[in-house]
Amino acid sequence: MVANSYLLCFFGSVTLSLILTRWVRNFATVRGWVSAPQLDRHVHINSVPRLGGIAIFASFTTIAGVALLFSRWTGLAMDIPLRTIECIFAAVVLIFLLGLYDDVRPVAPQWKFGIQALAAVVLYSGGIGVHQLDLFPVGVALGHLLSLPLTVLWVLLITNAFNLIDGLDGLAAGSALFSAVVVFVTSLRAHNVTVTLLAVALGGVILGFLRFNFHPASIFLGDSGSMFIGFTLATLALAGSQKAPTMIAVAIPVVSFGFPLLDVALALSRRFLSGKSLFVGDRDHIHHRLLKRGLSQRNAVLVLYAVAATFALLSLILIHAAVMTAFVLSLIGIGVVLGVQYLGYPEFTELQGALRRTAERRHAIANNVAVRHAVESLNLCADFGSLYTIVKNTLESIGFDGFRLGAPWTEGFLESSLLPVKLTVDGELQTLWCDAETESLWELRLDLNSGAHNRLGHFTFLRAGFDSHLLVDINLLTCDFRLALSSALLRAMHGNQFSVTRLSVEKVQAAKAASASSSD
Repeated sequence: MVANSYLLCFFGSVTLSLILTRWVRNFATVRGWVSAPQLDRHVHINSVPRLGGIAIFASFTTIAGVALLFSRWTGLAMDIPLRTIECIFAAVVLIFLLGLYDDVRPVAPQWKFGIQALAAVVLYSGGIGVHQLDLFPVGVALGHLLSLPLTVLWVLLITNAFNLIDGLDGLAAGSALFSAVVVFVTSLRAHNVTVTLLAVALGGVILGFLRFNFHPASIFLGDSGSMFIGFTLATLALAGSQKAPTMIAVAIPVVSFGFPLLDVALALSRRFLSGKSLFVGDRDHIHHRLLKRGLSQRNAVLVLYAVAATFALLSLILIHAAVMTAFVLSLIGIGVVLGVQYLGYPEFTELQGALRRTAERRHAIANNVAVRHAVESLNLCADFGSLYTIVKNTLESIGFDGFRLGAPWTEGFLESSLLPVKLTVDGELQTLWCDAETESLWELRLDLNSGAHNRLGHFTFLRAGFDSHLLVDINLLTCDFRLALSSALLRAMHGNQFSVTRLSVEKVQAAKAASASSSD
């Protein structure tokens, strides 16, 4: 008899939802209460009514109310106090009215959060809330100072998560249907009759609504529908998990709402990293990224249905095998990382680069120290052999693949026949310690300057490929290293009678002016 009651409730909610959704759609269309695509993030091209929440709310409250009122004839013994049920319905009505008003006149985010928090407080006053954390074999009871804020946070998170993913035809409703199935199974296993009945009613209502909401949709949920569904699911998850065993009470609701929670987490992270407001909508939600990847709206929704179904399946696995919690969470983590990489968010690409640069910082410090040691050695160097060894060992250790030295140092180096340098067709000296072809090299060329001469030839750093980063301070190479190299070259060529000093800005400008006038 109990099973028949659940089936009757389900088919009744589906039927009533089909009837009321069609009626609301036709009524709103005739009255001109339709939503045209106005914002950049809107993907629909036709004007569509967005008052589907009215049909969902009316269908759910009617079926659930009748089932609860006549529970004695259905064989369903209500196991939740009447006051708790009254608080649930009062909070649900408050959320629906908030969403309905927002569909007509947009409500500021702070007012939305405030009213949603008030609805959560109403729930808490009826006994529905996060009263303990079952993270260990023995649950940890929470006082009101922790329990109430956690309840409000949970309600705000789930309510707005389903509101955020309501961007494609049928996406929010279809994802909610999978979550409703998990709530149904969880509460049924915990013998929570009231929550099971409400989950059946909600699932049936959503299924009936999807007949008109799947692509191409002829009616939208609107905020009244998406917030109502999200809030109701958050409520039922809390109520249904209170009789669940340890660990399941925490893991099951979180995993079952995995897709909308993931979208919220990505949205907040993206906006924070890009310096945008956390509460301003954009066109970079998961479903938007799939559209940018070339998927049609229907295919994108089907892919996300598969994601939501996977989360639901993993949460159901935890019901029967709580010991697999670590495995399931690890699997989810790997899937999330791969999925985010596939979506190609520039914010996370930059974050990954920043983390890599942080990890590479130690290597960069070591390279900078090597350059400074080379500067010290070059300041004491007076022959070409030692100069070559210092430069070669230093540049090889910090990631370069060779160097090239321009005139007038060719003669001095060639006289040192033991040095592995080659004369290029341009009359420059070059040495490489890699197998790269000359055409594949990129160059960093520095003019060598002295106090006595404005130009002393040039020195070119050579490097093959662009796959790895050059982890060294370029300023060290262009300033201290260049100055020490210039001084060492002068000493090697002419002895210790020459020295190199830094040129002031005025001297450099004067030398350039003199060079320009002489060329004229």
